[in-house]
Amino acid sequence: MDTVIKVEQLGKRYKIGAREASYRTLRESLVSAAASPFRRLRKVAKPDYRDFWALKDVNFEIKAGEVVGVIGRNGAGKSTLLTILSRITEPTTGRAVIHGRCSSLLEVGTGFHPDLTGRENVFLNGAVLGMGRKEIQDKFDAIVAFAEVEQFIDTAIKHYSSGMYLRLAFAVAAHLESEILLVDEVLAVGDSAFQKKCLGTMNKAAKSGKTVLLVSHNMAVIQGLCSKCILLSEGQCVEIGDSRSVVHRYLSFDSSDLAKILEGCLRIGTGTARLRNVVVSEDGAGLSPITGAPVRISITLENTTSSTLRNIDIGISLHERSEAGLAMIYSSFFGKSFDLPPGESSFSFVMRSPMLASGQYFLGFRICDQLGEELDNPQTLLPFDVAEFDYYGSGRTGWRDWGASVLMEGDWQES
Repeated sequence: MDTVIKVEQLGKRYKIGAREASYRTLRESLVSAAASPFRRLRKVAKPDYRDFWALKDVNFEIKAGEVVGVIGRNGAGKSTLLTILSRITEPTTGRAVIHGRCSSLLEVGTGFHPDLTGRENVFLNGAVLGMGRKEIQDKFDAIVAFAEVEQFIDTAIKHYSSGMYLRLAFAVAAHLESEILLVDEVLAVGDSAFQKKCLGTMNKAAKSGKTVLLVSHNMAVIQGLCSKCILLSEGQCVEIGDSRSVVHRYLSFDSSDLAKILEGCLRIGTGTARLRNVVVSEDGAGLSPITGAPVRISITLENTTSSTLRNIDIGISLHERSEAGLAMIYSSFFGKSFDLPPGESSFSFVMRSPMLASGQYFLGFRICDQLGEELDNPQTLLPFDVAEFDYYGSGRTGWRDWGASVLMEGDWQES
């Protein structure tokens, strides 16, 4: 496949605190000149400008027909990257080479005017996005049908609801004819029905052979649409690879956060054994767990005495939203106990059931000796996230609205 997007040493620098000089009227210039001596008397400190690199030394290539996701935390440089590729802003260093007609959905509704009718705005917005009048006329009926605003198309859009406005704006952008499509978070707006329609359009674009670069915080969409993923962090490219592994790295919980939670929490017990750290991952992957995957709970225990502690029983409880208990398990349930030599020791439990859907869960811990006496019982629950994944292979997830939940296995039959 031919390379259609090639980014080399791309960087974008801004000056924090700086403001570009604007054109001033004669009156403003005279007032500024008159006030200048007084500013010097007050000894106003000059603003401290500093450089901020929104992007720095970013390199990647995208082949024709690839659907690539761009992920990262807020401020990672995702939108800056797309504005450079869209030729809205120029890079400070490096270059981005694009082969083919490129259209971008960076901000739904750009070019809409509230006092114009829906019909007039379709033509105006289409022109802003690079469509010719004949092209807009040919697609007008399809655009209006997609937006479901037929009876309001000759009404000024200032009277539209926000949902109607979004549907019409996305409909215009979705009917662009291009070889390369750049999309920035447009799937995160509107109600659930609108989002499903947007997702269907993106699926169609992906299957039609278009090259798509998609920025989204919805990891289910990224994994469902994109075969390849780019992870940005603080303006730099951290990883490029298959979507599943890159998404897992992005979602991997920083285990040091759990250690800090444990350091400051109230504890019950003798203190001869202490829970020092917990790491939650997908078993065999070492990454953040996903829907339906076995969950590995790795813990670090410290024996604070100078002699070995015998027959230690480790208890783990699973909770929803810090309160509702979902499950509890002790090592003694399996007929197992452990010896703790002085210092730190590591243990792990692989939870294969219940299988967890996407959402946030919490873990509680209790460390006891062979007589049941508590050695350590942290009075806090430790959070972890399960990433959304198409477990059933049907293209549907939908567990996010339920919160913490489990998966069911079985067969559908006509009886």
